[in-house]
Amino acid sequence: MDAPSPFSRRSVLAYAGPFVLFCLLNVLPGLFRPTHPGAATPWWLAVPEFWVYPLQTMACGLMLLFYRREYPRTAGAAGLVFGTVVGLVVFVLWISPQAFFHSGPRVDGFDPTRLLDPGQPEGGRAAYQATVAGRFLRLVVVVPWLEEVFWRGFLLRWLIKEDFLAVPFGAFTWLSFGVVTAGFTFEHSPADYPAALVTGLLYNWLAIRTKSLPACILAHALTNLLLGVYVMQTRQWGFW
Repeated sequence: MDAPSPFSRRSVLAYAGPFVLFCLLNVLPGLFRPTHPGAATPWWLAVPEFWVYPLQTMACGLMLLFYRREYPRTAGAAGLVFGTVVGLVVFVLWISPQAFFHSGPRVDGFDPTRLLDPGQPEGGRAAYQATVAGRFLRLVVVVPWLEEVFWRGFLLRWLIKEDFLAVPFGAFTWLSFGVVTAGFTFEHSPADYPAALVTGLLYNWLAIRTKSLPACILAHALTNLLLGVYVMQTRQWGFW
């Protein structure tokens, strides 16, 4: 087999690299967090997410910006409309167990309000506001961009043909559709599997229907924006 051309390696790195880097950095909190944190545990060890998430946002965001010319940028009016509708539907789907069917609240998760505790050495409203702003940047910009570039832009096509850029965006086979849906589902926590499964199906359908990567990014970003607002209103930190 011929070695991939430099252009092919660059394309794979552009489409898969930000997602792989994101996943690798997701491992850091578990490596740094002590098994039994105590009152004397420094904040950066007790809750390493406070510095891992900004690092993750900056590193992955810069990588996406560096490769931005590699990604399709056209959406069209129909793509924007479908993307908006799918984004709204997925948001309602995601919160429906708690919002409509009285399931237990998702309160366990990354809680930035601990920064407002005057007893914490890292406390302060400025730190809290910066953390929330960074969290929304990660949630609404970086995550939708890198996930859609990887799942729909890369893997959905690479499973059809190794030279994935030769495959039109939104091309369909049952294998690629099923593998990407499963991968997207299991990327999330077990509590989110049902919602993630349907979300993966809808985002894949959107890619096939609109043939537009920006439409998929829009849908994902809108879902995450609304979910972030919902989290801030309800303090159900398990949703983000």
